[in-house]
Amino acid sequence: MEPIIQDRDPMRPARRSAGESAVAWRPETEPDTEPEATRRTASAAESSRANRGWWDRNADEYQHDHGVFLGDDRFVWGPEGLDEAEAGLLGPPAALAGLRVLEVGAGAAQCSRWLAAQGARPVAMDLSHRQLQHALRLADGPTEDAPAAGQGGSKAPDGSHGPSGGVRLVQADATALPFADGSFDLACSAYGALPFVAEPVRVLAEVHRVLRPGGRFVFSVTHPIRWAFPDEPGPEGLSVSASYFDRTPYVEQDEEGRAVYVEHHRTLGDRVRDVVGAGFRLVDLVEPEWPSWNGQEWGGWSPLRGNLIPGTAIFVCER
Repeated sequence: MEPIIQDRDPMRPARRSAGESAVAWRPETEPDTEPEATRRTASAAESSRANRGWWDRNADEYQHDHGVFLGDDRFVWGPEGLDEAEAGLLGPPAALAGLRVLEVGAGAAQCSRWLAAQGARPVAMDLSHRQLQHALRLADGPTEDAPAAGQGGSKAPDGSHGPSGGVRLVQADATALPFADGSFDLACSAYGALPFVAEPVRVLAEVHRVLRPGGRFVFSVTHPIRWAFPDEPGPEGLSVSASYFDRTPYVEQDEEGRAVYVEHHRTLGDRVRDVVGAGFRLVDLVEPEWPSWNGQEWGGWSPLRGNLIPGTAIFVCER
């Protein structure tokens, strides 16, 4: 029996001027028809191209639908609503002041804005220009004292915007970070980048490179067990429909077979091996429980499913 293919709702999946309107620009191409969901191989290049385009096309809708939950300057690790202010996975909030922090796959940089409010010096990096435009929209206004992305001898980024609400914004690919070795004290990623790349160990290796010795990288992804279930919030999402061990990517493609969205599955063991293979030490693996106060549904995440199976996996790694 063929597995059921469900449209997935990611928590987070050309250089332009930073001065462009954050509400006027639209990608140059839009799919003419609803894409077809399938499972097939997808190369690193195809995944990068597809996901950059997808996030540029869908950033407006994503921020509109989830902006209230994400807030303007909230650091939340996943749909369960676990806040970094409560979890302290990067360290005590009071100890973040002055630290250089890289957010990978930052979207509209809400997490980085929370870090800046704690006195940290964050750099928010994302592949999508449109997502970074939303970061500019959320900013109160440019500041003069935020750290430059090139500070500390880093290479010139592929595309960057000036300080935004105390946060430097950089457009770049997570598999080729435009920063010098040891540029950051901490790194984080809340559902950013890692689910969307064909070779996540390359992202981990790059983050390892730009962290100082002893630096910590904390990232969250969809819990791998969720790939065995339909992406539905109700009872239909509680029956296994696919093999947990099937690592074939989830792909949405247009009528000519070109990928317009790609998400890659890694088992829990794969994630651990990727972390260790990149040179990190795994300090903790957090599986947030669904709190009683959270009655919100988000794609396949819901109180019903969240009370029975984990929805998010958070990896706490040290260099």
